Amino acid sequence: MASTTVAADLQSAPSSGKTFLGHPRGLATLFMSEMWERFSYYGMRALLVLYMTASVAEGGLGMKVAIASAVYSVYTAMVYLLALPGGWIADRFLGARKTVAVGGTIIMIGHFLLAVPASVSFFVGLAFIAIGSGLLKANISTMVGHLYDGPNDPRRDGGFTVFYMGINLGAFAAPLVIGTVGQSVNWHLGFALAGVGMALGLGQFLLGTRHLSAKSDVVTSPISAEEKSAIFRKAGMWLAAAVVFYGVVVATGSFTIDWAVWPLSIAGIAIPVFVFAKVKKDQDLNSDEQSKMSGYIWFFIAAAVFWMIYDQSGSTLNVFADKNTASDLFGINFPSSWFQSLNPLYIMALAPVFAWLWVWLSKRGKNPSTTMKFAIGLLMIGASFLVMMMAMAAASGGVKVTPLWLAMVYLIQTVGELTLSPVGLSVTTKLAPTKYASQMMGVWFLAVTAGDCVAAIFQLVLGDAAVGSTWYFAVQGVMALIAGVALTMYRKKVVALMGDVH
Repeated sequence: MASTTVAADLQSAPSSGKTFLGHPRGLATLFMSEMWERFSYYGMRALLVLYMTASVAEGGLGMKVAIASAVYSVYTAMVYLLALPGGWIADRFLGARKTVAVGGTIIMIGHFLLAVPASVSFFVGLAFIAIGSGLLKANISTMVGHLYDGPNDPRRDGGFTVFYMGINLGAFAAPLVIGTVGQSVNWHLGFALAGVGMALGLGQFLLGTRHLSAKSDVVTSPISAEEKSAIFRKAGMWLAAAVVFYGVVVATGSFTIDWAVWPLSIAGIAIPVFVFAKVKKDQDLNSDEQSKMSGYIWFFIAAAVFWMIYDQSGSTLNVFADKNTASDLFGINFPSSWFQSLNPLYIMALAPVFAWLWVWLSKRGKNPSTTMKFAIGLLMIGASFLVMMMAMAAASGGVKVTPLWLAMVYLIQTVGELTLSPVGLSVTTKLAPTKYASQMMGVWFLAVTAGDCVAAIFQLVLGDAAVGSTWYFAVQGVMALIAGVALTMYRKKVVALMGDVH
């Protein structure tokens, strides 16, 4: 299409003598914007389940742990699910730059809605943040790539490393600041502070937008008037049906949070199944591409199991930190939300080590295969919940256990993440059929959606008496270990399906 040709001919970034750490100046804009967005997201996330489970007398919503955990799981699932339409909107309607600006604005509004002390505004705010995050998350990383002269630009990998450091800096600082204010001063003031963080990120983005690449303004595949009309008509029909259905439920006094959580949980599992069924039935894919997609399904399921456990850091592990863990270490007293800073701290410390380790092993011909790295990730995440099982047993009878238990759990999980997550991004691009090359990264994010939705269903079915119990952690830990062992045993079959990809 003409727009694609224009995009290819556009200059990668505005010419300027100034750089940011040797990179295009626009990287500073995206670095700061994403850092503040992650600051707002992870700060709010650190408070979310704690606020929902706090008693009304303590200023919270007084929800049961199982329901609050399920709401949290579905919320995080929707953030990743909505990255798919977020990328589509940028490609077909607005372009990446405008989509990110709109997404940031919606996120900011959502955080300030959470700051209003009313349960209705709280859940509307969560919906706003999920929608805005889907719009922003899908496109801001793409804009980093636009700053460079194609995929072979020698600065490109370093630019993404700097960008991801901004993500982890924001995620590390957020619980320390927003968590402290929310837990020690006022929940809603903490949520408002998250809104201020997003406002700073949005302001940084709008002020620095002139330093971004012209490619970020291009609508790569503009939608035709006929397509737009058909989409709006179908969307309107589905929206009207949902409004009528839920209007009846509310009017009859039957509405509970289950009416929202259950449908979203089921949809979060059904959509990935539908996507893979559609791809597997596509006659345009040759036998090699079909084989690779069969192999990819193994990685997708493994990733879903991993994220099912990993993403409970903000729910069941956060509750354990608040209810069952001592709030002081070496004479330092701190709020329980501070534990949420451990993962980004570990990532910043260990990511360079793992990057060096894979190269070192590769030079000696001992670098584990993609399949084995996934298996290691599953074994590590399973082991982390077995440690949680022991921590929960140690906390029986109302004993407050040492913070070192959670420090160990998060360390094990981070090691697992570093063996699985970056490798998953890489293998997704390698196994993607040519026809679906641009869509497969969104499919990878669906693994997070599926895993979180499975966790939500577990939490809803098991109820408050079981969620967070010793056997709750044990069962999921064993499940992940079994998945890791199964992937190890069948690794030759998976490798055969992958063809020329290793």
